Amino acid sequence: MKNWPELTTAVGLATLVAYLVSDLVARVIEAGLRTLLPDEHERALVDRPKRIVRLVIFLITAAAVTFPALRLVGYDMDVGTSPKEFTNWLSKDGLRVCVIILTAYAAIRLGAAATRRVEREMSTGTGLDVIERTKRARTLSLMLQKTLTLAVAVIAGLMVLREIGVDTTPIVASAGILGLAVGFGAQTLVRDVISGFFLILEDQVRVGDVAVVNGQGGLVEAVNLRTIVLRDEEGTVHVYPNGEVKTLANRSKDFSYAVISIAVATETDPDQVIAALQDAAKTLIEDPEFKPQILAPLEVQGVDDIQPGQLTVKARIKTVPLKQWLVGRELKKRIAATLKARHIEAPVARINVTVENLDKLLKRQAE
Repeated sequence: MKNWPELTTAVGLATLVAYLVSDLVARVIEAGLRTLLPDEHERALVDRPKRIVRLVIFLITAAAVTFPALRLVGYDMDVGTSPKEFTNWLSKDGLRVCVIILTAYAAIRLGAAATRRVEREMSTGTGLDVIERTKRARTLSLMLQKTLTLAVAVIAGLMVLREIGVDTTPIVASAGILGLAVGFGAQTLVRDVISGFFLILEDQVRVGDVAVVNGQGGLVEAVNLRTIVLRDEEGTVHVYPNGEVKTLANRSKDFSYAVISIAVATETDPDQVIAALQDAAKTLIEDPEFKPQILAPLEVQGVDDIQPGQLTVKARIKTVPLKQWLVGRELKKRIAATLKARHIEAPVARINVTVENLDKLLKRQAE
């Protein structure tokens, strides 16, 4: 087929015109229904008729515009001019075209229903992360639904063109060459999108988490298919393409720990220090303000380090995500008060100085 570029342009313009006409008619009908129906019935009695009307008007307009457009570029679909010839064409090729369109529409609707079902399954349950799981499920659902719609629409369009006698081989070949060229030129973009898909699918990080990406820590403000956005404590926004994320540490996945290290004098009994830590943590857990943010009692890990003049006792307490810093600061304040009340002293730095020839030094100072 020598005039396939003109043919493709004609079909594309006819489809665009059909879409614009169907959208305009659907908007007019929607505006009329919204003025007649109360607000509580808008979703049920306005949205669904609008979709059906848009689809019907689109199919009718596309059929009415496509035939003249094809004849304009020199391609005759051979549907005939008499009613009998048109009826014969409609009973054969036209029927197959209708079946293809209806099958494609059904496949798209079934795919949309399946993705919504997956979204509901992923969003069910209770827990601290139910909101973020719902966001992740909605993102994946929309992405899968759009991909399925595009794939079905392209396949159905090619099948319809073949049924009406259009040789789709040049179109497929041109699309393949164009896709290959775009693929070579957009390797980085494709890599970022694929990495972002698995980043969301595997629930590695979510909006609102505190994460360290490639050594940079911050609050996750957005997780997109192409990029992940962090904001650090100074308010600086860091944007990383998903394909360039080499290391990712999520500091608020499911739960967190507030880690406490207390240094005391070497002469102090470690058991007294541990008892003071546990008593201070007990008062914190019993506080109604902090109790919902603590998931487990204080876990004392024992003496963690010994240095000249001091020893360090280490402990940690399990908290809900993002509350480890608030709980940790309050726990340190209560530990400091408890240690002071029990006369447990902090280590004091000591310097040993050795002076030689003290008599000569005193005599020189006296002169």
